[in-house]
This record gives sequence, structure tokens and C-alpha cells, in this order.
Amino acid sequence: MSPGHKSPPLPFPALPLRFSRPTRGWSARATRTRPASRAARAGDMSGPAEYADYKADEDVLYDFFREYREENDDMMETFKYAELLQKVKNRASRVVEVDLDDINDWERAGPELCERIRTNARRYVDIISRAIDRVLLALRATDFSRHDGAADVMRNLREDKRDRARAERAANGEGDDGAAQVEDDEFPPALTRRYQVVLLAREGDKSVPLRRVLSAHIGSLLTVKGIVTRVTAVKPQLQVATYTCDQCGFEVYQEVTARNFMPLFKCPSSNCEHNRTNGKLRMQTRGSVFVPFQEVRLQEEADQVPVGHIPRAITIHAYGESARKCSAGDVVSVTGVFLPVPYEGQRGLRAGLIADTFVEAASITQHKKSHTDEAAAAEMAAQVADIAADGNVYEKLGRSIAPEIFAHDDVKKALLLLLVGGVTNTTSDGMRIRGDINVCLMGDPGVAKSQLLKHVSHIAPRSVYTTGKGSSGVGLTAAVTRDTQTGEAVLEGGALVLADMGVCCIDEFDKMEDADRTAIHEVMEQQTVSIAKAGITTTLNARTSVLAAANHAWSRYNPSKSVSENINMPAALLSRFDLMWLIRDKPDLARDLALAEHVTYVHRHSSHPPMDFEALDAKTVRAYVCAAKRYSPAVPPELTEHIVDEYVALRQKDALDPSKTECFTSARTLLAILRLAQALARLRFSDKVGEEDVAEARRLMEMSKESVHGGRDEKEGLSAQEMVTRVAEIINEQMIANGGDSIAIADVMPQLISSIGATAADVNRTIDEYTDLGVWMRIGRDSVKLVDPAVDDE
Repeated sequence: MSPGHKSPPLPFPALPLRFSRPTRGWSARATRTRPASRAARAGDMSGPAEYADYKADEDVLYDFFREYREENDDMMETFKYAELLQKVKNRASRVVEVDLDDINDWERAGPELCERIRTNARRYVDIISRAIDRVLLALRATDFSRHDGAADVMRNLREDKRDRARAERAANGEGDDGAAQVEDDEFPPALTRRYQVVLLAREGDKSVPLRRVLSAHIGSLLTVKGIVTRVTAVKPQLQVATYTCDQCGFEVYQEVTARNFMPLFKCPSSNCEHNRTNGKLRMQTRGSVFVPFQEVRLQEEADQVPVGHIPRAITIHAYGESARKCSAGDVVSVTGVFLPVPYEGQRGLRAGLIADTFVEAASITQHKKSHTDEAAAAEMAAQVADIAADGNVYEKLGRSIAPEIFAHDDVKKALLLLLVGGVTNTTSDGMRIRGDINVCLMGDPGVAKSQLLKHVSHIAPRSVYTTGKGSSGVGLTAAVTRDTQTGEAVLEGGALVLADMGVCCIDEFDKMEDADRTAIHEVMEQQTVSIAKAGITTTLNARTSVLAAANHAWSRYNPSKSVSENINMPAALLSRFDLMWLIRDKPDLARDLALAEHVTYVHRHSSHPPMDFEALDAKTVRAYVCAAKRYSPAVPPELTEHIVDEYVALRQKDALDPSKTECFTSARTLLAILRLAQALARLRFSDKVGEEDVAEARRLMEMSKESVHGGRDEKEGLSAQEMVTRVAEIINEQMIANGGDSIAIADVMPQLISSIGATAADVNRTIDEYTDLGVWMRIGRDSVKLVDPAVDDE
């Protein structure tokens, strides 16, 4: 190098290197000292620079693990970490969770040591491990021979061999020369440790947004939150390589602290050096130590992305017990150490001094789990029980979905049933009958379809929101990509796979290409994604409910065109939706006035107008839905005949009007009624489907069909008093047609549902009002009688 040449500046501060020669060969380990004080950096050398005394900190941590106490639930003091380490000694536990709050509260440690651990976490993990090793040496273990593995057996053999070699040298009067010292050196710590240290951040430390993770966080313990977009397969990573000499049988250990390493080839034992045999080392796979390794890609959530920017992502390295803690689509918080890593190979030549970064995970916590894994908190359990005790829970939960949106009561009830879902059944021969409910909202612009989708996506514990124009068939199902580490072809799940055991909301469903739209046919019925690409043939689970929103073929509904021309979707796709609502924006003076008042109130107060009950927030609705999903209602035998009769009646009704081909009745319609009835039974926390559940499912089915075929969109076209009047008129007409003065409610209910969309609550309200007027009289709970047939119905 020429005298005038200057080396380029290093990307990181130079670290002093300490060289040692243990049995595993020469190794260089970087020791990072604490930065000098602010005065020293400013040039004030009046006082000495402050350095961390690692040996003193190790002694403090040693006392902390032995002496720290906390109160248990019985108000008794216990040695928290001493008992935990006893479990580790007994091979009953493999994880040592060190809470920084405990170190901060302990009087002999204090906030200073806690802050040093947080800002230099990786170094202090090694110091904490050494302190734990000292504590474990003083503990007496119980019999754990049943837990011995291959590593334990080989370690015992190595210790016996070392002790015999020492005894032979002592008997021969040989001194401990340098070669003997090399052979008698202790085993690498990673070879003997049977635990993993996990640092837990303090409760007051907030998660750092991915856009705020800067170079100042390098080496520090931090918490980041996001959605998992990619998870690699768990593979073993070498931590300690064990070699055996083919001449003298001497064992050599090599600690691996990076992704790449140079294997050892020459035996360093005294026998090979004295005899000049140049023994070659052979790697022992069973004698080496491997740890599970998994790479996770974490992306920031949609609400954290600024306008006009793309989401940022960060790589998470999960080792040991931190692996297999999450899957694609999970929303997680990761606590770990933020570290740099230089590029290697050709990428390193192109990158120069630029380094990549990653987070070495210590703990991974899931936030939004699937319905079956979500457990309501203790404070929510009592609230859920109070809601379940209310007899009008179905109405309250339905109207609590997006209360800022005007009307659409039946649509909101359908979305509530979509969140709850039916029961998935698997037959004895392996055939699977889906229980998830699919709903399609089709309507004019400005009827709040997208807002309903957003609200459902917010309530669901696991959901994915996407749009039709920005999604392809591969983006919805699965794509084949290359693994960044191994270069192998791997599958990356799309939106439907990420929404497994959740809800997939697809907006602008009509803007999708036909080829891409057909990719979800299999998902909506079989709930699987079959892949045969790049030599990969497999089937992925996509057990999700599909909620789609679409516009008409001409954006707005064209009355001069037929229903088929307005919808413009294949029948094979429409039949896979359990419910399909066609929401039209019809001019109506009273309704438009109420809508305008509702919208202006929301804009003035940023909340929904007052209702006759207190609307439930999204967290409460989510907790109730999760509690309802734990029930698996079945159809009782006495109700089977009723359901069969209802299905046959629907088929006969369609046969009389063959022009209504968009929502034809098929076997899928029968399954849809069963799913809706099971969802209604779940809302009642019942294990049995009731007749009222089937009636409400039939009503929703009829209302959705009427909306498609140009009837009323929903019952909100009638006011409350108009609904009472129409119900009374139909009941009186049916009495006259039967030639009597009484009628059973079950006989007239199908006509009430199909003609005006009346609910059981509407019928009960009408009967109560006319009973108070002295016109009707209840006969039990299922019939009504006209008191005076001469009284004309008003």
C-alpha cells in the first residue's frame, strides 16, 4: 500500500479483538466497551471515561438469580429465579426468562444495570449466561437420566476420557505443559448449556415502529410490531462443531458465531505434533450442537404506513425456542436485539460498505389469533356473560356492527353470522363440509359497501383486506419464490392462505379478471389451494370466509336491463355465496331525510346517533364472537323434517318462477340454511339448533333473494308502524282464507317472510299491540285469535 493511500472509513466503530487458543482452535471475539462519557467525547479529559465493569455486573447478576424474591398469588415470598433455575437443572425447563423490570426493581442492581443490559443486550446475554452457569453449579439436580440425549451421553464419555488422561499423566509424573493444557481445556459453553436466555422488555417500553428503527438502536433490545408476511421452514443451524482426529482420536470443538465459518482440518493434539502424523479432523454430526433456525419477514401494519409510501419490512431471525411461534398472516410483537450483518458473496462486492440489518428474536407474542385460539380476558368474560343473558343479543350485536352507517340492518346481521360461522364437519371417509359463510355485497356506488368490509376486517381476529383490481390469481392463492438463504423454490401464501381460520375481504370484486376470479372457486367450497408449480405439488389450507363487494355491470343498477345483465357474474361463482345482497340507492323522501340527518350527526359529533341501547365496541363484539365460536350446535332429529320441508318448498317456489335464475335453489342453498342456523344457535350459546334459528335463516335467505330480484332491498323500506300494519293485514287475510277466527303463527310466518321480510320481533310487536287494543287474543305462545270478527282491521 502506498504511503499516501488512506483506508476508507469503517461503517462501524473499530472493536478491540481478543485472541485465545482453546481446544476449538484460534478464534477472534470482539469485545465492545461502553462509550465514553459525553464530557470525554467533547474533549474534556478532566475525568476518566466511564466503562462498564462486566465482571462486577456478572457478580451482581449472580446474586440476583440467587436472592431475588417476589410474592405469589398466596402472598408468599418465593425465590423466582432460583426455583426456575432448579427446573433447568432438573431438565424440566429449557427457557430462562429474565424480566428487566425485576432487575430494575432489585435494590442492588437498579436502573443503571437495567439500562446497560438494554443498550448492550447481546453482550449481556453472554454475561447473564455465565452468571446462570455459576448458580447451576451450586444446585443439586434430581435424577434426570430419562432426559439424557446423545449430547449428554457423549459429554459424559468426554469427561471420563479427560479424567483418565489426567490420572495417567499424574501417575507418570508428567507436568501440565502447553499441549496438555490445550487438551484439558474445558468444553465450549454452548456445548454444555441446556437452556436459552430470553430477555423480556420492560412493561413501560413501547414498541418501536419499523420506520423509527434507526442505527442508534443497533445492539439494543427493542420491540417491533407488524404482520408476518413470510416464514421459512425451520432448519438446524450449527452452533458448535465437533471434530475427531482420524489418527489419535482427539476431539476438537469449534464455536460458530456467524452464518459462515471455515472448518478445521489439522489436529492440534500433542500426540499428532510429537509423532508428526498430521492427523486430519473429521466432523461428528451427532457430537455437534445444532439449534433450530427460522427466518421471519415482518411488515408494518397498514395503519402505520404514511400516505403515498409503501410498507416497510424487517427480517427476524428466530433461534431455539423462538422458532415456530408464528405463521404467515399473524400480527405479532417481536422483542429482540437489532444487529447489522454484512452482505456476502457477489452481493457483498456490489454493496461495498453497506450492511443489512435484522432482529435476533428473544420472544415473539401474537396479538390477533384465530377464533379458536383467542381467549377473552378476565374483564371481558363478565361482560360477555351479561350480553349473552340478554334475550335480544342478536339484534344488539347486529346493529353494533358499523353503527355509523345508516340502516342496512339485515346486511349487518348477515355479516355478524359470517363472523360467527357454522360448524365444519368431516365425514368418516374424510370428506369435509365447510362451515364458513361467504357473503357478497353488490350495489350502487355510495351505499357503504367498502366501509362495511373495513369494519368486518377490523372486528375479525384474523383478516386480510384486498381489492380485486390490485390482486391477481397468484396473489390471492400462492406464489413460488426463491429462498434468500438457500435459493430453493418455496411457496409464499397469498391473501386467501394468509386469512386461514379468518375472514378475507375482497373489495371491487367485479374489477377482477375472469382468469383471476376463477382461482378462488376451489377456496370458496373445498377451502384448499392446490399448487403444481416449479416441481412443487401440494395443497394449502384456506379455511376462510370470503366477504366480497362489487358494483353492477354499469356501475349503477340499470332498470332497463335484466338482473343477469346487471350482475354479470357466472352462476358457478354466485352459487358459492351463501348470501348475496343487492343494495340499491332508490330515491325516497322519508329515507333520504333520515339518511341526511344521520350523516350530518356523524360528521358533527364523530360518532353514531343515540340508539335505544348502548352500542357495543369492536373489542366487545370480537370477544363475544370468539366465545360463540367455542360451541358446536347440532341439528336435532325432530327438526330435520322441518328443514327438509322448507327446502322442498323453496325448490317448488323456484319451479313456479323459472325466470329467477341468479339465485336458484340448489343443495348449496340447503347447506347455507344449515350454516346460518348453526351460527344463530352459536350466538345463543346453545349446542342445539332451534326452529327459530331455521326461521331466521330462511328469512335472511328470502330477503337476499328479494333484493336481487328487484324487490325491497331490506325491511327498512317500511317504518315500524307500517310494518305492524302490514303484518296485521296479512294475518287477518290468512284467517279469512282459512275460514276461522284463529291461526297459528308458524302457518303464516313463511308468507310474512317472503312478502314483507317480517321478523319474529315484528310479529310479536304486532300481536302485543293488537292484544292491548282488544282486537286479538293470544292462545298459548304459538297462536292468535280474533276477539270480535266484526272488528275491522285498522
